[in-house]
Amino acid sequence: MIHHKYEQMKHEHMEHGHMEHKHMGHEHMEHEHTKHGYMEHGHMGHNHSHHILQFKQKFWVTLVLAIPVIFLSPFMGYQLPFQFQFVGSDWIVALLSTIIYFYGGEPFLTGGRDEIKAKTPGMMLLIAMGISVAYLYSIYAFFMNTFGQQGHIMDFFWELASLVVIMLLGHWIEMSAISNASSSLQKLAALLPDDVIRLTNGQEETIAITDIQLDDVLIVKAGAKIPADGIVIAGESLIEESAITGESKGVVKKENDPVIGGAINGDRVLTIRVTAAGDDSFLAQVMTLVRQAQNDKSRLEILSDRVAKWLFYIATSVGLITFLIWSLLTDLPTALQYTVTVLIIACPHALGLAIPLVVSRSTTLAAQNGLLLKKRMALETASHLDAIFLDKTGTLTKGAFEVVAIEALEEMSVTDILAYTGALEKNSNHPIAKSIMAYLKEQNITSFSTDHTDNLSGKGISGTVEGKSVKIVNQKELENLQYLVPNDSLNTYQEQGYTLSFVIIDDKLVGLIALGDTIKPEALPFIQSLKQRQITPIMLTGDNQESAAKVAQYLGITNYFSELLPTDKEKQIATYVAKGKKAAMVGDGINDAPSLARASVGIAIGAGTDIAIDSADVVLTNSNPEDILHFVDLAKQTHRKMIQNLWWGAGYNLITIPLAAGILAPIGFTLNPAIGAILMSFSTVIVAINAMTLKIKEN
Repeated sequence: MIHHKYEQMKHEHMEHGHMEHKHMGHEHMEHEHTKHGYMEHGHMGHNHSHHILQFKQKFWVTLVLAIPVIFLSPFMGYQLPFQFQFVGSDWIVALLSTIIYFYGGEPFLTGGRDEIKAKTPGMMLLIAMGISVAYLYSIYAFFMNTFGQQGHIMDFFWELASLVVIMLLGHWIEMSAISNASSSLQKLAALLPDDVIRLTNGQEETIAITDIQLDDVLIVKAGAKIPADGIVIAGESLIEESAITGESKGVVKKENDPVIGGAINGDRVLTIRVTAAGDDSFLAQVMTLVRQAQNDKSRLEILSDRVAKWLFYIATSVGLITFLIWSLLTDLPTALQYTVTVLIIACPHALGLAIPLVVSRSTTLAAQNGLLLKKRMALETASHLDAIFLDKTGTLTKGAFEVVAIEALEEMSVTDILAYTGALEKNSNHPIAKSIMAYLKEQNITSFSTDHTDNLSGKGISGTVEGKSVKIVNQKELENLQYLVPNDSLNTYQEQGYTLSFVIIDDKLVGLIALGDTIKPEALPFIQSLKQRQITPIMLTGDNQESAAKVAQYLGITNYFSELLPTDKEKQIATYVAKGKKAAMVGDGINDAPSLARASVGIAIGAGTDIAIDSADVVLTNSNPEDILHFVDLAKQTHRKMIQNLWWGAGYNLITIPLAAGILAPIGFTLNPAIGAILMSFSTVIVAINAMTLKIKEN
């Protein structure tokens, strides 16, 4: 049985892109084990959806408990108009507040304990300190007011109840935002059907997708989802692959064509043979790459973690200083009020989410648009590229030597010209001959019969076909024979570096055949778009100087290097990067692997070799150069969102900590713990919304 991840992913939420969510008090790492080929959670308590439900439940229960406290206890020592008290009400308040502290505050207390154990103090410890100080002092005040002899001591039960409720609400909202950020992976998993039709001994049977095995023959009905990667063995249909590769146009698939699991079949039935399923399938690899990318930490995220850690020390120090100063200036309750507010408002909640939420959004968004990020650092690096090195063959061109044009120069049909040409070329092993014969087969053209053929060394081939003298010669031999060809015909093909073969029948020049590695139609606008983005395109190729020059001139590339070995390409990039510049390399062949590894960002064309893909940081599933622009634009937007969130997360704390400490108290402006909690939660929501607005813009 084939190992499947899909069933698991369909029924559970992603755990914040499988990143550690340390500030939740639980390290939300996967606790999975493999059993009978399935991935199962060993600790469901750490499941992300479970935590969302946990915070939701705690919020509502705590809110119900907090309502009586808010109505029965004074606010900052003052009785509000809607509040009332009666004999024994203070006992009710103390009891409910105790439940609120231990039940509602449990995630923060546990989180603070875990941060101490891990020696990574952060926001959970700050929250735990804040609510603990408020609760313990309030309990002290309650007993002193009830059993003591001195006057009334102000408590913080009102602030404690409202504070825990607001914190739980903020975390619930935050975790929902995280779940939404990773929902693209769930959508990918949902692309596969639950049931599959398998053909066994000529009989159709319905099986679960988890029962698919290699070489199974599956029937895909019209409009159904293709259940696994495979090869079409019968039928022809228009396949919609946009959800998998990002390609908006449908692709016609016929016999011997590959299909991807998760694509949607058109209006005809297909029969496919399974070539990959489970972990080996394209869709599983996409999800694995996304999770790996989300796990990697970028420089900005490492910076945010460092800032969050320093904020803990700053908040603790400021809290102690605040307590000492206000204790000297006023009384203990006032000093505690300011101290608790500092500890709460300084929680680097928004800062802790600043980068992870953007990353979770960008990596899943990239996967939906045919960009597989193997290394998340690539996004950060690509936001400041100086140049992109492009392998000519397969990246800017189609990578296949083929017939690109046939032109009749006399009153003879193109079909007859090809039939005469095929008669001479059908027994030749020359690349030109093979390309011509492949074209004849594609066009269903039958060659004429030939009496004999002679190779013209370095010139072409000749022979007698259907009683006529036929020659196929190159341009140099044509010039030696003093034939004239219209310049318009020559220039059109020569400027793109095509190889020309000329057909002469009974001493008359009847036609020309242009062969070459065709430049992709999207290559020219792609190069122009790179220049508009102030990124220098540099072409690398193993072709000769003349051929490289023609392609470069046609595309408007001023920097190019020809006749390069794989090591030469790598050296060119190494030299460029050594100057302190950032460069991406785009390639698809084995010879590109060293260069892809050397570049600041390696981008592999999805149709390329496995070794090239393994050496790359990013894989383009569509093999379309324009997707490089999508990647560059996504990188720039991702970096911009990260910076915005970092400034908001850190800047918010730098402004609000002094306010919480009471720096403006002399002019009558103060913050209490509850208002501090609201501001802190509000900053988290802003960071989450900013991350979710990240989108890939169409060119």
